[in-house]
Amino acid sequence: MADLYIAVVCSSNMNRSMEAHAFLVKKGFKVKSFGTGEKVKLPGASADRPNCYEFGVPYDDIYNDLLEKDKTYYTQNGLLHMLDRNRRIKPYPEKFQISTERFDVIITCEERVYDQVIEWFGSKRSVYNQPVHVINIDIQDNHEEATIGAFLISDMVTKMAQSDDLDNDIDELLHDFEAKCHRPILNCIMFY
Repeated sequence: MADLYIAVVCSSNMNRSMEAHAFLVKKGFKVKSFGTGEKVKLPGASADRPNCYEFGVPYDDIYNDLLEKDKTYYTQNGLLHMLDRNRRIKPYPEKFQISTERFDVIITCEERVYDQVIEWFGSKRSVYNQPVHVINIDIQDNHEEATIGAFLISDMVTKMAQSDDLDNDIDELLHDFEAKCHRPILNCIMFY
């Protein structure tokens, strides 16, 4: 079984990437999660006024901020529960574009985030000539879809880890997975 280093990336490193991160850790994978957005955005009391935070602000601080703003509202919409889970996994949301780590596989949760990851690689010069598989599976940004997405990502990563030659097997593996989960999968190889 291949010992893959996995990154899971969504926009704010709050819901989809963190749910998958938690799942993959439980399965014994080496994994980190990130966001690619300008800011960490969470729903606010109205659609036009989201709660925005900088990457690096601890999940604890965000939790306490929302608790103070409106405990009932943020309990009912699940944000406090989500933040409680997040702070048990890692201290704070991290921005993908400032990470210096090198991964074997990067899984994004929406096409816009996939494009941002590809764009980031395109803006850098390959130094190590180390390939990384960048894969996108669209997952809507809500609690239920994040859970379903985490199952799908876990299943996909497990199949990748079972491959003796991922570079050779990836196209067929993703094609089979796409047919099974009925979601379009994007993928490409970039280089560190």
